[in-house]
Amino acid sequence: MERLEYDRYGGPELVHLASFTLSPPQANEVVVRVAAASINPVDWKIRGGDMKILTGSKFPRAMGSDFAGTVEAVGPKVTDLKPGDAVVGTVPMKASGAFAPVLITTRDLVVKKPDSLSFAEAASLPVAGVTAWLILVKYAGLKRGQTLFLNGATGAVGHAAIAIAREIGAEVTGRVGPQSIAQAQSLGLSHALDYTKPLPTTLDGTFDVVFDANGSLSIGEGDRLIKRGGKVFDIAPTKWKFLKALISRSRKVIIANVKAENLQPVVDLAAASKLAIPIVQTVSLAQAPALLASLEQGKRLNGKAVIAFPDAQ
Repeated sequence: MERLEYDRYGGPELVHLASFTLSPPQANEVVVRVAAASINPVDWKIRGGDMKILTGSKFPRAMGSDFAGTVEAVGPKVTDLKPGDAVVGTVPMKASGAFAPVLITTRDLVVKKPDSLSFAEAASLPVAGVTAWLILVKYAGLKRGQTLFLNGATGAVGHAAIAIAREIGAEVTGRVGPQSIAQAQSLGLSHALDYTKPLPTTLDGTFDVVFDANGSLSIGEGDRLIKRGGKVFDIAPTKWKFLKALISRSRKVIIANVKAENLQPVVDLAAASKLAIPIVQTVSLAQAPALLASLEQGKRLNGKAVIAFPDAQ
């Protein structure tokens, strides 16, 4: 078997296919035959060394976070899953490894895949869906009738955030690229703004929650938009944003905790046809390094890219 891996932290040119062998599952581990894996910016941030304080310095390292597939084996303490069960989830950050035909993860990072979702649809949910759910539901406590400003509304996290906010009953204003205005309006935004144009001053101090889903909103813009008592949430941390978050009660930088208890409500919404992240590109494992490089270099997708493993579907 081959997987995507790299031998040191660095650029996209380090990613290559390499043979590997999995160890038998430990007590609380699950072996999964992967049918689909979705790509997230965190995948190349880990490879670039942005999170090496968490991931360590042991190489070679595998790539990939989100997956859906079928259980092949379980550890002795896993009693609620069995071989043949369809599941969706993530792998531990320190190990990674979703960009492979087979992986090992821990029981607390997977949930059962509903029959109503394809493997690709399920694989698109974990990081993007849980990020949106945690910010809007757990941290912001967004309520019916409140106002949300969503920066990057047509990306994968943005799609999930719009769906969750609509389910709550909040009013959403989004900022997107000029070519995505019509798409954003079709998703149910109250207002869709062009990010190439300055933010209207009429929006100053009008939002309960500001959610920067792609990292391009400046600290000053976020502070302008929130009303008194409002909060700004960011998922693309920089040194200055972290420092601001440390001294400001109104700003938080969030890294998603994709545990099963956070993933389950997202999967439930998707199974009920209330949340869907469009899959806009599907590639094979061999084609994935080129796509990863282009995404890292700025190619934008209004949805998800998925690596498919047809033999497992």
